[in-house]
This record gives sequence, structure tokens and C-alpha cells, in this order.
Amino acid sequence: MAGLVPAIHAVPLLLSPLSSRDQAAHGKQRSGVGPTACRPSLAPGPEDVDGRDKPGHDSVKFPPPCEASPSMSTPKPKIKRVVLAYSGGLDTSIILKWLQETYNAEVVTFTADLGQGGELEPARKKAEMLGIKPEHIFIEDLREEFVRDYVFPMFRANAQYEGLYLLGTSIARPLIAKRLVEIARETGADAISHGATGKGNDQVRFELSAYALEPDIKIIAPWREWSFASRTALIDFAEKHQIPIAKDKRGEAPFSTDANLLHTSSEGKVLEDPAEETPGYVYSRTIDPEAAPDKPTVIEIGFEKGDPVSINGVPMSPATLLAALNTYGHDNGIGRLDLVENRFVGMKSRGMYETPGGAILLVAHRAIESITLDRGAAHLKDELMPKYAELIYNGFWFAPERELLQTLIDKSQGLVTGRVRLKLYKGGAYVVGRDSPHSLYDQDLVTFEEGAVAYDHNDAAGFIKLNALRLRTLAKRRKKAAKG
Repeated sequence: MAGLVPAIHAVPLLLSPLSSRDQAAHGKQRSGVGPTACRPSLAPGPEDVDGRDKPGHDSVKFPPPCEASPSMSTPKPKIKRVVLAYSGGLDTSIILKWLQETYNAEVVTFTADLGQGGELEPARKKAEMLGIKPEHIFIEDLREEFVRDYVFPMFRANAQYEGLYLLGTSIARPLIAKRLVEIARETGADAISHGATGKGNDQVRFELSAYALEPDIKIIAPWREWSFASRTALIDFAEKHQIPIAKDKRGEAPFSTDANLLHTSSEGKVLEDPAEETPGYVYSRTIDPEAAPDKPTVIEIGFEKGDPVSINGVPMSPATLLAALNTYGHDNGIGRLDLVENRFVGMKSRGMYETPGGAILLVAHRAIESITLDRGAAHLKDELMPKYAELIYNGFWFAPERELLQTLIDKSQGLVTGRVRLKLYKGGAYVVGRDSPHSLYDQDLVTFEEGAVAYDHNDAAGFIKLNALRLRTLAKRRKKAAKG
């Protein structure tokens, strides 16, 4: 089964570790009021919590939100220095300048490489251009830590939110939050800031993680504070402060994306109607399964204590291995998922996920567990998995209940070692072989022929009779009740 691992292709994406979802749609301005009339951004208006018009407001004239001063609102707490999760993109650059103006605070920027693809050095240059001191610009390669300490522990649990979602966005947020808090300590900052909007899950994930690590940290969420009411207002603010604006950033994107080494997710705009098929141009990490090669690709993944350690006999670091699986998945159209999920904040959301390497890894890990885990342990893991996955999805990575479950899961993986052979073909990953030095599979015991291991077929009669005892008792009671 020896073979060469394909070259690891960089994903052609320029995305923030906070995701481009900080470009979410904004509320619409209303007409029909005097040119000087306006309302505070927190005053009641004609939009409901989903940003859609409420019925019955046609005859009521609401003034538009005041935009004269983007920082107007309740008095701000005194902030001396704030660490901003910064991508270098337009939205987080606007946030950077807004923090400087609104809080009169010194800003420290943090840009994480989680394998989202693209160059990160432009973020440094833009931060410098916006007045950030070189010693306050942090750009870090976290790919190995991300996969080793977050992705692989999650995959030991076979975690899938609502039975399908491999949690690619959710699992990245605790690491980003952890580094924000650590950098705040290193630089003497008294606050952190993120670019997550007020409608999604990420704001919850960032902030629960941060508070779990630093209970008194101040958190600034600009999308919940500022009074910008439209994309135009944001662009105007950027132009006023000479923030470079790419031509493709002047309008609303047809959908928003988030990416890291584990996955790419897309949602919003063209994907909002769950009855409509995802357009082909949305996909970026996988080829169309129908266009995948007609010849299957066979690979072998080696495991030690529940974690993958090699492909085709070649040892690899965690991030290198996942990147290689991503290439295999891409080339064979594996890992696409069209999902309507239940957000923690209370609404349903339709998303399109591409997790090529993760989809392969899940199949392989379950295969090696099938021969190394006892039935009771395997079934208990499967019973606990939905709760574990929900904790990660909801942002409770650093909560004691997740850590307790992790201890149990890790204990189960002590002998989950061996090799799994997979056939990759047109969107599917199929197990074609598995072996382990700790296998519980006994061919002599299960064979339909006479095996070397003693097994008395007559023992089954007593086993069945004992297990049927309560069922027979219940049946007798029903029969007696029926007679009246």
C-alpha cells in the first residue's frame, strides 16, 4: 500500500481567522422623514431581530438611525489598550480605526494563520499604515497547535453537531480567543475586540472562551455598539480615514465565508433559501464529485492512540497530515455538506460546508475504533458525542463539562492504534481494510466454519432466555389485562 503523498496545495483564500462574516448585511435606512430627523441606534425601529421588515409598519414613518457620529451611544468604559483580532481586510481595518476614535485607545493587532490560505504579511503593512506600532503587531502561525490541540482531540470523539456538521468554524474560535487573552496579558491591554456580528454564534464562542480564561477581561464587540446602518456608511467611514478599499469590497458579497485548515463554510445571500441548490461558484475546496476521476484513489492512514500519524506509511505532523488529506479530498470531491442547522442564538441557518480532509478522517477513525474499542465503550462514546459536539458548537470548549468529557474520550483511545485503508471515489470515502495490534476482532471466534476458539452454540439458548424474561413477563401482564 506504499505510495507517495501528493503535494500539499495552498487553499487560494484570503480570509480572516474571524471570517468574512463581518461583512454581514446591515439594516436598511428609512425614508419619509425630515433631513435632520434621526433616532439613536438603540431606539426602537422598524426592523425585527432578524433584520427583516415587520409587517404592519407601512404607515408608520420611522426616522433613520443617526449617522453623524459612528461612536455616539452610551458612555464608553475607559480603555487604554485593546487587542483586536485583525485580518487586514476592510471590515477589521474599519474596526481598528473605530476603536482608536471611539475609545481613544491604543490598538494591538493579532492575525492568526489557521491554514485559511493567502499571505498574512499584508495585514502587517496595513496595520502599520493605520498607526499600529511594530511591536504591537502579532502575526502567528498556529496551524500545528490548531490541529494538534483542537482538531485532533475533537475527532477522537467523532464529533458532529446535529449528526452532520464537523464543527470547522466552532473549533477555531477557542484558540483565537486564547491568544487574544494571552497577548492582552503580554502587552498590558485591558480589553480585547472581535469582528463577529450580533446575530451569529461566533460572538458567543469568542466571548465565552475569553471569560473562561480571564474573567475580568473587557470585550468590545463593535457590531453591537456602533451606529453604522448600511454598507455605504462603512465605506464612507473608510474613505474618510483613508483606509484602502478594494473594488470588490464596495458592494455586498453574494455570500460570506470562513476558512481554516479544517474547512471552508459559506452562508448568506445566495444561500439563504434552503430550497435552492448551492451555486457551483460557491465551492472552493472540492471539485464537483461528478467531475472527479473515474479511477478510485486508495490511501492508508496510520493511527496511534486515536490520532492520525501517517499516510501511506509516511509520518507527518498534524497540520501537514490534515493538509494532505485535504488534497486527497479535494481531488475526489469529498466533504461537501448542505446543512440547515440550529444556531445557539436561536435561529435556523443554512450553510454549505466543505471539509475534505475531515470527512476522510472521520471515516478512518471510526474504522480503527471498530476493531479496537469494546462494544460498551464504543456505544457510550456515541451516546456522549452529541453533547460533546453541542458544547463545542455553543462555545464551551473551556468549560469543565467539555474537559470532563475529553478526559473520558481520551481514556478510550489508549489502544486505538493501527492502519485503515480507504478507497476515495467521486465524493465518497470507503473503508476497504483495517488492522491493529490491539484488535478485538477474532476471526476464529466469528467464523461460520469450525474455529480454533471454543464456542458452544447451546450457550445462546440460556442467553436468550434470560434476556427474554422481562419481555415475557410484560407479555403475560398484557394478556391478563386484555381478559379484564
